Amino acid sequence: MRLHWIAGLLMVAMLASVSPAQAKAAGSKAAHPEFLVSTQWLAQHLSDANLVIIHAGSSDDDYNSAHIPGARHLATNKFTEGPTPPNTELLPSDKLQANLEAIGVSDDSRIIIYASDWDPFAARLFFTLDYLGRAGNAALLDGGLDMWIHEKRPLSTDVPTVAPGKLTVQAHPEVVARMDWVKQVSADPAAAHVLLTDARPLRRYRGGHIPGAVPGFWEKTQLAEETPLLRSPQELAAMFARLGYKPGYKVVSYCEVGWQASFTYFVARYLGYDAAMYDGSWTEWSTAKQPVVRGD
Repeated sequence: MRLHWIAGLLMVAMLASVSPAQAKAAGSKAAHPEFLVSTQWLAQHLSDANLVIIHAGSSDDDYNSAHIPGARHLATNKFTEGPTPPNTELLPSDKLQANLEAIGVSDDSRIIIYASDWDPFAARLFFTLDYLGRAGNAALLDGGLDMWIHEKRPLSTDVPTVAPGKLTVQAHPEVVARMDWVKQVSADPAAAHVLLTDARPLRRYRGGHIPGAVPGFWEKTQLAEETPLLRSPQELAAMFARLGYKPGYKVVSYCEVGWQASFTYFVARYLGYDAAMYDGSWTEWSTAKQPVVRGD
């Protein structure tokens, strides 16, 4: 777990240094506040009849050792696939539907997603639900399991018994950017009204990136690695503006294989921006020997 005992002290220090402008930002609202819930909200709604908490992660052992009470495990290979791990592409819609129904997800479910070891796992599942037309029922847990544990909230090792769900899905291919389209817009993203953002760490961006892309490491949208709470909507909007976002633009994110970019996609959707994620990302682009820019 990333969070440790000094996280509380870091949070106190951050709050103590908040300026009037930052305080105003903290009070602003996102276009889709329903896409994010706090640990307090979840603790108060654990017994809701239609609540489905999903522990997204690759390891059964991790889930079995400790999870939020009532959470169902959905392994990453249940919502991504690939010729070899780390499984980086969307599964067919019918398989996604079946795997979600198997853990009890239905049309009326309120879906809360968290990841135990890496927040992009949770964001990738949100992206998948958005692709299936079900994001309106879903939210990420702000701070994830780290914050839940830090606040000494209850954990469980029990595996809940759930009845299969009944889920209606409809694919939305417009949220998945394809390489041929990225090739067209990368020549002049501004002319296409696109913000093409690389969600990887800066060193990876400098090592080689898609032409026209700007560096926007996904972790910068959180307060700190030790305090993985999402920044205020106004701070997030300012970050996108600094990257070059303008009203009416489409935010298109990519990373190595489509995990980190999912978090950027989530933040853009949370703010109400039109968004897509280049699922093939840098791996597909570089393997296909497409043009590459190095440095800044």
